Amino acid sequence: MDEGADMYAAERQQLILDTARSDGRVDVSAQADALGVTTETIRRDLTALERRGLLRRVHGGAIPVDRLEPETGVEVRIGLRAEAKRRIAQRVLEEIPANATLLLDAGTTTLAIARALPANASLTVITNSLIIGAELAARPGISLLQLGGRVRPITGAAVGPWPNDSLAGLTVDIGVFGANGFDVAHGLTTPDHDEAATKRAMLRASRTTVLASDASKAARAHLYRFAEIEEIDMVVTDTDIDAELAEQIRRAGPTVVIA
Repeated sequence: MDEGADMYAAERQQLILDTARSDGRVDVSAQADALGVTTETIRRDLTALERRGLLRRVHGGAIPVDRLEPETGVEVRIGLRAEAKRRIAQRVLEEIPANATLLLDAGTTTLAIARALPANASLTVITNSLIIGAELAARPGISLLQLGGRVRPITGAAVGPWPNDSLAGLTVDIGVFGANGFDVAHGLTTPDHDEAATKRAMLRASRTTVLASDASKAARAHLYRFAEIEEIDMVVTDTDIDAELAEQIRRAGPTVVIA
C-alpha cells in the first residue's frame, strides 16, 4: 500500500520534519522511498515546510531551521509578526473576566496582551516577565505580583527555584503561555531547561490554560517540553496556521481559535 499517499499532507510533513530534526537533514529520494510517494510530492512538502519557516532547502533535500538559527532575543521578537500578535492579544482578552487572577508567561505575544488590557481593567496579574511587569506596574486597576528569580537576558524571564516555589503556592483563574514551538506530537516546547521548568510550574498553578502563539511556532519542536497539547484548554493563533494541523490539535483536546 502507498501509505504516504494515504496520509494527510500535514501528517506526512510532520514525519519529514521529524526526520530532518533527528538526522540533521532530509534527503528527497530517501524520504520518497520511506513514505512511498514520488519525489515530486516530497519536494512540494519541503516547499510548504520552507514557507512556514521550518526547513531550509538545500541541494537534494533540506535542513531544519532549528539547527541553523539560535534562540532570538526578546528585543528582536517584539517586532516580528506584530499584527498577528495584536489580533491574538485582542482575542485572548475575550477570555479574561473582570476581577480575575491572570498569569502571564514571559514572551512577546503575552506582552502584546498586557499592552492591550483596557485602561480600566481590574485584575490581579502574576508574571515572571520584567518587561510585562514594567508595562503594568503603574496601572491603577492592576494588582501586580512580580515573580523574581534568575533572569534570562535573552527572554527577560525570571526562572529557577524562586519563581517555581512561589508558583507552587498559587491558584490562578487563567494562565496564558507562549512557546517556541507547538504541535500534537511534541506538545509545547522551549530551548531552555530552566524556562521550561518555570512554565511547567505556571501551568500547574492555572485553572484554565491558554496558549497564545503565532503560527510561525506551529509544527516546531525544541529541546524541552513543558506541556502536552492535551493539557492546554485553548490555543489562540493566527490565520497562517496549517488547517490540517489546527484540526489535529482540536482532535487532541484544546479549543483552537484563529484570530
